[in-house]
Amino acid sequence: MILAVIKVIVCSAAALAVLYLLAIMPRILRRPDTSLFKKVYFAHRGLHDNEGEAPENSMAAFRKAVEAGLGMELDVQVTKDGVPVIFHDFKLERVCGAKGKVVDYTFEELQAYTLCQSGERIPRLSDLLAMVNGRVPLIVEIKAETADVSGCVMIDKLLRAYQGAYCIESFNPMVLWWFRRHRGNVVRGQLSSNFRKEGEYWNILYFFMTHLLFNFLTKPDFIAYNHKFSEEPGRRICRHLFRHPAAAWTVRSERDLQALKGKYDVFIFDSFLPAGIKVL
Repeated sequence: MILAVIKVIVCSAAALAVLYLLAIMPRILRRPDTSLFKKVYFAHRGLHDNEGEAPENSMAAFRKAVEAGLGMELDVQVTKDGVPVIFHDFKLERVCGAKGKVVDYTFEELQAYTLCQSGERIPRLSDLLAMVNGRVPLIVEIKAETADVSGCVMIDKLLRAYQGAYCIESFNPMVLWWFRRHRGNVVRGQLSSNFRKEGEYWNILYFFMTHLLFNFLTKPDFIAYNHKFSEEPGRRICRHLFRHPAAAWTVRSERDLQALKGKYDVFIFDSFLPAGIKVL
């Protein structure tokens, strides 16, 4: 009787382990080439200074990054009139000192506001792509607050016409699912963190996101994880067992950058310049 119970427990545990691995398994077949993204550091929201004239996600910050030969990470969402713009927060208050959200305004209405009290204004994705013109690789984070990811259509229309190297990433698994169905050749990354330890509101959705349990649906090509939680099992399994690229966000010191090498393949940095990088 006892042996039978032990057998059931062992078999159940083995079955759960297999189901877990299947759930977090990223794309295995027909993987796209991601080698280019491992050759440069990526400036978080451009090479920015929110107290100067090149604030985050501004054209000035992006120009500085291009001139330094750095890749760039940028945040894209869609305005009320369907224009993809570059802006991180859903709300305007922190950066623009205005009420409401990006989706509440048309692009022209948003031009009434400046970024962090500088002379810079919210740029269009199309303007950024024209300026970069393939000179450095881009990580395009697509912001989507709900399951409505219809904005991917407008964003993808611009990216289809772009000749330079880029990949997309998002916290929202529905964004990755959209690209898996409609643009399977585009390199896509799942953004994540340990949301409970970050102090976020904790529910089943955050549990699934923390442990990468939506990978069965989205089949990402890389995992971009909060570097503070590098030891999360799902992240480590994706990199070491499934041998998928791992991106670290957001690294804020040379010391952390050096300590993370070997754990990650791609590095998104902020608030310092990695050794060897010169700004003109």
